[in-house]
Amino acid sequence: MSGVTTTLDGAVLHAVMDVPPVNPLGDELLAGLDAALDQLEALAAKVLVLSSASPNFFVAGADIELMAKLDGEGMRRYIDKTRRPLDRLATCGRVTIAAIDGYALGGGVELALACSLRFATATAKLGLPEVKLGLIPGAGGTQRLPRLVGRGRALELTLSGRSVSGAEAHGMGLVDRVVARDVVGFALNYASELATWPRTALEALLLCADAADGATQQGFDVELEQIVRMVTEGEGREGLRAFLEKRDPTFAP
Repeated sequence: MSGVTTTLDGAVLHAVMDVPPVNPLGDELLAGLDAALDQLEALAAKVLVLSSASPNFFVAGADIELMAKLDGEGMRRYIDKTRRPLDRLATCGRVTIAAIDGYALGGGVELALACSLRFATATAKLGLPEVKLGLIPGAGGTQRLPRLVGRGRALELTLSGRSVSGAEAHGMGLVDRVVARDVVGFALNYASELATWPRTALEALLLCADAADGATQQGFDVELEQIVRMVTEGEGREGLRAFLEKRDPTFAP
């Protein structure tokens, strides 16, 4: 078993995590995520949807059994190995959507935080319980979570170690859309709609959103650079012409 199986439908790549029973963020799943990202980079896919084969667990967290055996240097190597596919996911230049049902805990939330968007069922459970083990999130959670929900909300979640429902996570901005039942189907349909837009524009929007975390002027400079790129290298000129000619634009698949 590869840990992650992929299916390409048009410009949407669907990656399904399957390491029974709870998808621990260990060697098998990390290798599967790396392989899926290799495939994403090699294909013309514009959107990646990440989901689980289990309706009960998105990712239950880190490999606790493995971590309990590690010394300081071993922990450093494990965290570096864990961060690599998450950092690749966050910087791949494609729209990535985490479709969450069941439990997403610890590293599972950190994996979702590395995605562009997070969709969840109202009954999903998300949490960063590391403090209860005398630990802290180590795969980017202490950095990505405050940027997403604000310092206070991030600290309340990580200090308490409590889990929240998909509905509460949506209220605080951790989840972007709440879906009644079939969150994977919803995410795939949403991804298919996004995939009709030019890849250059999607990539530019991701770059601009990331730049908004930095200095204000730097963000405006990135925005200007990208809007110019849309008409010089992207498909913005086709979109403008189509609007003036009162027709649908013809974008590359």
